[in-house]
Amino acid sequence: MLKNDQLEQWDRENFFHPSTHLAEFARGNIPQRVVTGGQGCHIEDRDGNRLLDAFAGLYCVNVGYGRSDIADAIADQARELAYYHSYVGHGTEASITLAKMVLDRAPSHMSKVYFGLSGSDANETNIKLVWYYNNILGRPEKKKIISRWRGYHGSGLMTGSLTGLELFHKKFDLPLAQVIHTEAPYYYRRPDLAMDEAAFTAHCAAELEALIEREGADTIAAFIGEPVLGTGGIVPPPAGYWAAIQAVLEKHDILLIADEVVTGFGRLGTMFGSEHYGLKPDLITIAKGLTSAYAPLSGSIVSDKMWKVLEQGTDENGPIGHGWTYSAHPIGAAAGVANLRLIDDLNLVQNAGETGAYFNAAMRDALAGHAHVGEVRGEGMLCAVEFVRDKGNRTFFDASEKVGPSVAAALLEHNIIARAMPQGDILGFAPPFCLTRAEADEVVAKTAAAVKTVLG
Repeated sequence: MLKNDQLEQWDRENFFHPSTHLAEFARGNIPQRVVTGGQGCHIEDRDGNRLLDAFAGLYCVNVGYGRSDIADAIADQARELAYYHSYVGHGTEASITLAKMVLDRAPSHMSKVYFGLSGSDANETNIKLVWYYNNILGRPEKKKIISRWRGYHGSGLMTGSLTGLELFHKKFDLPLAQVIHTEAPYYYRRPDLAMDEAAFTAHCAAELEALIEREGADTIAAFIGEPVLGTGGIVPPPAGYWAAIQAVLEKHDILLIADEVVTGFGRLGTMFGSEHYGLKPDLITIAKGLTSAYAPLSGSIVSDKMWKVLEQGTDENGPIGHGWTYSAHPIGAAAGVANLRLIDDLNLVQNAGETGAYFNAAMRDALAGHAHVGEVRGEGMLCAVEFVRDKGNRTFFDASEKVGPSVAAALLEHNIIARAMPQGDILGFAPPFCLTRAEADEVVAKTAAAVKTVLG
């Protein structure tokens, strides 16, 4: 394709890309991709490449690309009312309707939805609400938040602290002191290979109990966790994990924040991951799937139990001192309404469960026997392949060998986008919910070819 503009030069000279090796990009050693369009599970770039996006952007384009219903809803809202704030009782038809739609789909004990823009700001909101809650209840020391190593909860100051991945802490002076971490429910990387799932679940619960004992339950406000670990490796929990964790939290009067930014609105084949694993959270974080990323929007869903205390707090102290200029932005809300209707109309939650199960089974059949594949795992429309040097004694490749990124790059040569996950040689998949079985077969076949290219 003939290009007579300076876009690629402007990109390297002006654009600060997130999660990028800045110096290598500026030197021209990291390739650029300017995305120009998309339809269904595919995107197109300005060089004419058509790529099957098996990661749905960043686990977020759940309904697929090119949905005119959502685009039309955004345009109609922008023409009618592009913006008004939601402070002091103001709202729009879209924001009020979306709040109702979210609560109709959420666990029955949830009460209200606060809207923001990103999963990071939603988790910042959650932490503020947890602290406010305990101050209103006269428990000013009960403020620490327990997260898990390998969890991902955002890139802000508190949310970057909650994130349990080294890259998000290194040289940023994180984590902050109010955040403490416990063991990830990562059965494949269990400390003792002799442990079965039940023993490992008991180990995770015991580690949490020991941490609470060391810190003091009267200093710990909440525990935050993704129903399935996402960026930390796409790791479904071992059997019985969430029941065991919730029992410990209930014993010590510690709130539960379910971070459903990835799992919310259907990715596991259920509307929420909380439903899938029997969680009863006090707060639920939502974002990506709320609009399928057609417009920025996030939310904090607040339980009945917490809402009563928040109301008490405003009776005692006046209006709650929290808000963003773009909270419940009408364009984002309009996208959310259209997106949730589309998910229902196209039966995409069921397809995520059924086609996701097919996709995971096919990936296991194709790769689980490979000498350098330690595990193929997943749930719903999430799948991961973890590479190891020696699967017999579970020894891993050195990070400098970049095995995971090399497989992702080889797969891209076949026009399939997957994600090399951090802190391990793990290839992640999170396709749009509209993935067909034929597309799943294509992803699996080309993944097997890419693995053969890199690892034989």
